[in-house]
Amino acid sequence: MKTQIGKTTLSLIQGDITQQDTEAIVNAANTTLLGGGGVDGAIHRTGGPVILEECKKIRAKQGGCPTGEAVITTAGNLKAKWVIHTVGPVWSGRRPDPAEGKYREDDLLRNAYQNSLRLAQEKGIHSLSFPSISTGAYRFPIERAARIALSTVKDFVNHHTFDEVQFVLFSEKDLNVYEEAWEELGSEIGN
Repeated sequence: MKTQIGKTTLSLIQGDITQQDTEAIVNAANTTLLGGGGVDGAIHRTGGPVILEECKKIRAKQGGCPTGEAVITTAGNLKAKWVIHTVGPVWSGRRPDPAEGKYREDDLLRNAYQNSLRLAQEKGIHSLSFPSISTGAYRFPIERAARIALSTVKDFVNHHTFDEVQFVLFSEKDLNVYEEAWEELGSEIGN
């Protein structure tokens, strides 16, 4: 699925983020930047040890990456040139009102996307691929995350142009959720 937002092509695809040839891919990292499971583990395994070495240098300099923030490394053996590491929130599930994340999860997830896009823009990156941040081991409800991700990217590219921004969803089920969110947001996503 593709649409144009200004001069930016926004795409939803099913695939493996480690195989994307956009200039940058976004890693759903943890605060330690030392690799982990899911997308993070796959990126570190496929990209090789150079990514971990650069992450260790970032850790030595600033002590990791706080939730909602982003840092960048080269991409090692990946097709992409850069990896933007961002930390999404862990969904707490302990809220008095399900409409409100007790620990600002919605805001932190929005920040993870915004800070990744901002970092890409600062580096002069023209194309990047996102996974579905926080929806795996961090248990963020994917329907809610998809709406936040798509609306955040749409808002950003209305003011800052990229050639392409992709959402690379690993499963068909996740792709379907993003497509439904896209349709739900309707005219907000298109131009």
